[in-house]
Amino acid sequence: MPVRRSIAGISDPASLARAMRDAQYIADEGLATAAYLALALGKPLLLEGAPGVGKTEAARALASVLGREVVRLQCYEGIDASAALYEWNFPRQMLAIRRAGDAYVNLHGDEFLIARPLLLALQAPRDRLLLIDEIDRADHEFEAFLLEFLSDFAISIPERGTVRASEPPVVVLTSNRTRELHEALRRRCVYHWIAYPDPLLETEIVLMRASAVARDTAERIVAAVGALRAEPLAKPPGVAETVEWAEAATLLHGHGAPWPAAFLRSIGVAVKDQDDLAYLAPRLEAIIAKAAA
Repeated sequence: MPVRRSIAGISDPASLARAMRDAQYIADEGLATAAYLALALGKPLLLEGAPGVGKTEAARALASVLGREVVRLQCYEGIDASAALYEWNFPRQMLAIRRAGDAYVNLHGDEFLIARPLLLALQAPRDRLLLIDEIDRADHEFEAFLLEFLSDFAISIPERGTVRASEPPVVVLTSNRTRELHEALRRRCVYHWIAYPDPLLETEIVLMRASAVARDTAERIVAAVGALRAEPLAKPPGVAETVEWAEAATLLHGHGAPWPAAFLRSIGVAVKDQDDLAYLAPRLEAIIAKAAA
């Protein structure tokens, strides 16, 4: 059965949403509820959504609310257990042997152990939030290994024994859904899908993250980004690109570029793929002019 956690200052999803807003992240009711339940029940939180919707930022905001350090495990194709758990500092061990001569030296002491994210999370579960980012980029074997880790929150170091967390650490997993995750992993987590925010919410995010941007500029940028996301782009702009585009266009406008020329000249902040830019080129001016009207 999951272990219930007491969360200081967080009594319900609404209070968590308020705390996350104070940490510069606007969580809707669905996300706040999923995060609250994951914390209260001691279960991992699995966030899925398109790249750029704010999954990693949600984890960082949650860590800020809890007053914890984020320990991030960035997944990639071919990642193995050693990259996630620990490794021994072999050059330092060899140096210690040379310096010790005939004297005994413990080659498996703390000074030779390089802790990776999973071990770091186990060592201080009350002080750290474990972020397993883009789990869908790892292969099925690594996913199975993670499932075992999330079941026991313990790892075995042959030279030193078993390291077990004193309590279940806070864990957030993210996925861009480039492949389907195993059903067993999904069952272990509290799940939430993060979609692109609606225009009103995205405008509020821009105004929160970019204080120098005027509301009408934010609204025009959000409208333009919405039009771009409706196009079949390889890499549609995420929320971070919306904020950066608003900041860049405002900066150019401050240097004398008129609207909507400031939007056009700063398009590389929002669209970062040459094929996408080439595809948009014949209609980009019209798309931006419509959004800026």
